[in-house]
Amino acid sequence: MKSKPHVAVIGAGAFGGWTALHLLENGARVALLDAWGPGNSRSSSGGETRVMRGAYGADQPYTQMAARALKLWAKYERRWKRQFLHRSGVLWMASGPDDDFERGSLPMLREAKIKFAELSSREMKKRWPQVNFDGVLWGIYEPECGYLDARASCQAVVSSFVASGGKYRQLAVMPDGLENAPLRSLTVSDGSQFKADVYVFACGPWLGRLFPDTISDLITPTKQEVLFFGTPAGDPRFSDEYLPVWGDHRDHFLYGITGNDRRGFKVADDTRGPVFDPTSGERVVSPETIQYVREYLAFRFPALKDAPLIETRVCQYEQTPDADFIVDRHPQMENVWLLGGGSGHGFKHGPAVGEMMAELILKNREPDARWKLERFSEAKAR
Repeated sequence: MKSKPHVAVIGAGAFGGWTALHLLENGARVALLDAWGPGNSRSSSGGETRVMRGAYGADQPYTQMAARALKLWAKYERRWKRQFLHRSGVLWMASGPDDDFERGSLPMLREAKIKFAELSSREMKKRWPQVNFDGVLWGIYEPECGYLDARASCQAVVSSFVASGGKYRQLAVMPDGLENAPLRSLTVSDGSQFKADVYVFACGPWLGRLFPDTISDLITPTKQEVLFFGTPAGDPRFSDEYLPVWGDHRDHFLYGITGNDRRGFKVADDTRGPVFDPTSGERVVSPETIQYVREYLAFRFPALKDAPLIETRVCQYEQTPDADFIVDRHPQMENVWLLGGGSGHGFKHGPAVGEMMAELILKNREPDARWKLERFSEAKAR
């Protein structure tokens, strides 16, 4: 590795943008490419908001990663004098005997030193009377978590990257020849060749298209529908000042984000939707989803029973077989890194993932076995 290697990062979303910034800050010469721009509406990092949470169940690395990401979000907010993390709190509602996720999260939160409180149903009813807690036996409240401004923070990362001397270009990388070792240059959409010492592909739902032999359907883009409802005029109970981000393991796992820069009351179903084309798929919400969410709102948030639907959005998850990230070198090319599989939960980890990637590349280290390609291939074969 050269003392100051030239690294090309393809994809300016949460993973790619933060990786480019950390590489630059650690002495690399970095170029960042993106087909439609940071936080664009086709990307997995598009849209307005993402949840920032620490609860992840038992036996996983993501609670510790979230703890590191919380510190990094705060660090860069101070540096840029801008707020992206809104610490409205996160409430997990546990119902019935199926509370393994919540129970498993408790020791992980303690170990990572993420503040939380266990709340009884009675305590939650007293604290948030605008919520119907029928069927909820207990909950976890994370007061220092909340939600992130997604599109705005992606753009801020790239702006900081450019201001610090990084090179950003809005170009698409062509797939031809990417898996023909060795990779010495990229063909980009303006017909030119782009050369670097190291290539990092953080292309979200397009990673399998660029590397059909290596990734293929290890990453599956799925259609995820998001709804925004209008709250009663002059009623602040459903703003982020009075209600936290929430997750409800009832029938499906639904979650919501209050506030949203006055966009309305955001509700989404975390259930993986049908396979979706992130380039040409039309982003129209189904009537069935609207009806299901309306029925849920009427039950859990009675004051929103007849709330008008004021905005809809379709994004996509980039789903791996078990929702773990992919962080590994290309099996035939030492200078090519594949980074993806955010699986709907990756955005919050962006600063920590970027920090980790910079260290892996610049110090020539090996990634955690959990994120290596061979593990995904073996799991799929079984």
